[in-house]
Amino acid sequence: MHSDFVTKGNKSIPHRSLFKSMGYTNEELAKPLIGIANAHSEVVPGHIHLDSIAEAVKKGVIAAGGTPIEFPSIGVCDGISMGHIGMKYSLPSRELIADSVESMVLAHAFDAVVLIPNCDKIVPGMLMAAARLNIPAIVISGGPMLAGRVEERAVSLSQTFEAVGAHAVGKITDDILQEYEDNACPTCGSCSGMFTANSMNCITEALGMALPGNGTIPAVYAERLRLAKKAGTRIMHLYNEGIRPRDIMTKNAFLNALTLDMALGCSTNSMLHLPAIAYEAGVDLPLTLANEISARTYNLCRLAPAGPHHIEDLHNAGGVSAVLKELSTLGILHLNEITVAGTLGENIADAFNRNPEVIRPAANPYSNVGGIMVLTGNLAEQGSVVKRSAVADEMMKTSGRARVFESEEECAEAIYANKIKPGDVVVIRYEGPKGGPGMREMLNPTAALMGMGLGKEVSLITDGRFSGASRGACIGHVSPEAAIGGLIALVEEGDKIDIDINAGTLHLDVPDDVIAARREKWQPPAPKAGKKGYLARYEKLVTGADKGAVLI
Repeated sequence: MHSDFVTKGNKSIPHRSLFKSMGYTNEELAKPLIGIANAHSEVVPGHIHLDSIAEAVKKGVIAAGGTPIEFPSIGVCDGISMGHIGMKYSLPSRELIADSVESMVLAHAFDAVVLIPNCDKIVPGMLMAAARLNIPAIVISGGPMLAGRVEERAVSLSQTFEAVGAHAVGKITDDILQEYEDNACPTCGSCSGMFTANSMNCITEALGMALPGNGTIPAVYAERLRLAKKAGTRIMHLYNEGIRPRDIMTKNAFLNALTLDMALGCSTNSMLHLPAIAYEAGVDLPLTLANEISARTYNLCRLAPAGPHHIEDLHNAGGVSAVLKELSTLGILHLNEITVAGTLGENIADAFNRNPEVIRPAANPYSNVGGIMVLTGNLAEQGSVVKRSAVADEMMKTSGRARVFESEEECAEAIYANKIKPGDVVVIRYEGPKGGPGMREMLNPTAALMGMGLGKEVSLITDGRFSGASRGACIGHVSPEAAIGGLIALVEEGDKIDIDINAGTLHLDVPDDVIAARREKWQPPAPKAGKKGYLARYEKLVTGADKGAVLI
């Protein structure tokens, strides 16, 4: 046991003395020490209840013969940090989470770890730590929020952002706007659509690092607490059997995860997080692999923001297991991959689709291709990403004149001033991993355009990223980014940009000699983060979005 270093023999008397100062007994110290990495806080709706999840996990660990020891993790709420400097810290917080879990586990010689995340960057951050540490580990998330209701419609957080845009042009009243504020987010949990948090929690099931139900059991259901107890007992099985994260997170497991991603139409942020987790697991997962998976994967779900259904509907329809069961009929899953509880095939053997309106049968998909597409071309030589399943048909192939903005704030100001017109292609640059720094999400401008009724007439392109709550022709992760001289830095107002999502192309229609002349004049921007603080270090060390924006 790793914990022998701090619990066994005379050499460990000082260590045991410190444990005893906290009330631990000899009997507890004789058992495997199981770290409980808990992201509970009072500032994240998806995390405010994680104390109860942790208590349930501890009961499971104790029942199965281990000693649970809880420690904290930070977590940023993307919704609260949206639209101001706080969003610069959202993606970078993923690396802090991975590093802090690594630090706590190795510093205290834990034998195994239970990871309790829920929201956007916390899930991948903890999975990155699990892959890096490679000691027995299991994920148990806090679960999704229930959908809200406004004017008898099921709604989620994304509609609150769109409501601001609708209100700005007089489409809704002050009273309705207030209804969105009061009713869109009715419970604790990760926001109720197929946004980044729920995307990653569902993907974690397919990856094999969480029990069935992890992605969809609502936060407020007692079933969630029962799952947490099972996770606590299961970690002891993983420890006793010596099953480690890299035994589970193989190349085929990542292919399963990508396949589910395409079927569900998950957040484009999964195209940042899966490569980052794979990097820690020692698995090569190039961005272009997504298109290969998408080409053979049917899109079976259209969950908010792509459609009317929410995560609770997916759960009631059979959850992730039912989606995987439908996909298994196509012969595109690796069913023999081990998970934290048996093989993937064993886990879905008894699953069935309870609602073909929420989970389309494989014989009747929304489309014969997956929900995410990677676009390449001269404007994105190393790739860019769009949530194809959330794009209107008329925006799949389009051309328009560039409207160029050097920041999200500058763009939002122009949108609210009614300066963006049908046919425009909005370009927001210097918002990438280095250029931001921090690669901010752009939910404010996308939601404003939707609320104003321009979602089927205006495209957005950025080297930053979009929220999982964004919908429309929103193309993010443009690589190479503007800050390192990517072509997006040379786009000028009025340039023609051609977009063909189904063909996977993104092209700046400007002659090569004109581009060359512009490049001669271009100067790299001064670092935005200064010389001190976390963002300054992040800016220096972060890779491009096509590599998962990891630190090296």
